Amino acid sequence: MRASRSRIPLSRRASTGRDVARLLADFGHDAPPVPRQVRPGREPRVFRPTSTRGPRKADRGWAPAKAPVATWRMTSDQAPAFWPFIPTPALPPTGAQMGIDVASGAAFHCDPLGWVVRPDVPISNPNIMCFGKPGMGKSGTTKAFVLRMMDFGYRALILGDTKDEYEGVCSFLGVQPIALGAGLGARVNPLALGPLGHGWEQLDAVEAQRRAQSVFSRWLTLIRALVGSQQIGEGLVPFGPSDEAVVRTALADLTGYAAGATSLAETTLPGLWHALDNPAPELIAATRYENTRQFMDSTRLLRDALGQLVNGALAGMFDAHTNVDIDWLAPMQSLSLSRLPKEAVGIALTCLGSWGAGQREVVSRADQRVVVRDEAWRQLRLGPEAVKAFDADMRLSRGYAGRGGDIQYAVAHKPSDLLSAGDEGSVAQTIARDMLHLADIKILHGQGPKVAGELDEILGLGPLAVHAITTWARQEPGRAVWQVGDRLYKVATVLHPLEAALANTNTGIESAR
Repeated sequence: MRASRSRIPLSRRASTGRDVARLLADFGHDAPPVPRQVRPGREPRVFRPTSTRGPRKADRGWAPAKAPVATWRMTSDQAPAFWPFIPTPALPPTGAQMGIDVASGAAFHCDPLGWVVRPDVPISNPNIMCFGKPGMGKSGTTKAFVLRMMDFGYRALILGDTKDEYEGVCSFLGVQPIALGAGLGARVNPLALGPLGHGWEQLDAVEAQRRAQSVFSRWLTLIRALVGSQQIGEGLVPFGPSDEAVVRTALADLTGYAAGATSLAETTLPGLWHALDNPAPELIAATRYENTRQFMDSTRLLRDALGQLVNGALAGMFDAHTNVDIDWLAPMQSLSLSRLPKEAVGIALTCLGSWGAGQREVVSRADQRVVVRDEAWRQLRLGPEAVKAFDADMRLSRGYAGRGGDIQYAVAHKPSDLLSAGDEGSVAQTIARDMLHLADIKILHGQGPKVAGELDEILGLGPLAVHAITTWARQEPGRAVWQVGDRLYKVATVLHPLEAALANTNTGIESAR
């Protein structure tokens, strides 16, 4: 009899057999479990669609008519004129972290010298000008920048602390400020040779002539500014080509450069005044005067102006050789002018500017500094020659002969402080106006509508930037519109509590309450 074949379906027979996992288990092996497939759920909605008229509910802002929508068509280079803060490219995250870029919510960094060498940042010099009403955070931003740049190897040089605002910062850093004033022992010689006078005996003729040209040009700029700040009635003492030739010749004789000395001797402003007031026959002959009487008559205004300065505003501060030991390795050096009368502060700032420029003409690339020029408007109000001297100092950000280079940081209240150097349309005002463009970085703190309009006229800010300066920036200290080249950023400076204590300039007001 033929055996009957099982009629169990294949699917049933397969289900009763051993699967792979059971088969492996019979031989002592455990197969890894199959992961469960979890089906992802729907993400919660962040924005819910609504009508263009708003939700039709009570107190929800529903409007019976649609809001008009304006359509604009323009190129990418035209858009920043209407919306300057939206299409502005972000800056690289290098240098001091100053605060928050409000438009993007990202951190805002400031690296002036680093920006200069980058092709994607449209600036050509690292200078900074900071404007703002009192109490709008200029001091906080400046001190935060100075302190935070020290983390990157920078040091600070305060050329004239007129209100001892940096005394607390110096104490925090373990540095003693240098106080200048009549009756005090400190002296600073604005006619110091500086590092260009070092190793003079080893220089060849070409390099010696090059250095001499730099030194004498700096001295002439200073003396022109000092003499030009003195008044004759309503006018200023003129300083013409003949006066320049006389001063240059006298300086060459006093230093020994005219005689071809192997090393230059340092002179002072009183020494120059005495050389002009008691001229040697060689000086009279070199300046092409017929006799002593003609020399004395022609240089009377020049000599009287220098004599008035030496015996007046410069007495006890800038009338002798430098006798203070400047520690250039310290994180900060500050020269205090708070003990001076107000009428002498501008002249003192001019002298310190020349002295500081001489000390910083040739430095190593590892020695980079933030040179703070507070209350710069006091110097600019001395007249056209003082404006030219300040202009020359601002150009030193690139150093001498391609070496060195510092960040010049000027602080003022408003642009009219600079433009008050001369009458409308005058040479001094033109130089002061153009000098704003020697600082490719402007920090514009809160201002009134009139001053903001002046900034707009000079810098071409646009209506949105002007509105930010007059409203948003005035709501909290530290807020400012930063102009980096032709780019605009709304930045809120964020201070550490320790920085806020060092930057507080209201201590006098608070102590009187």
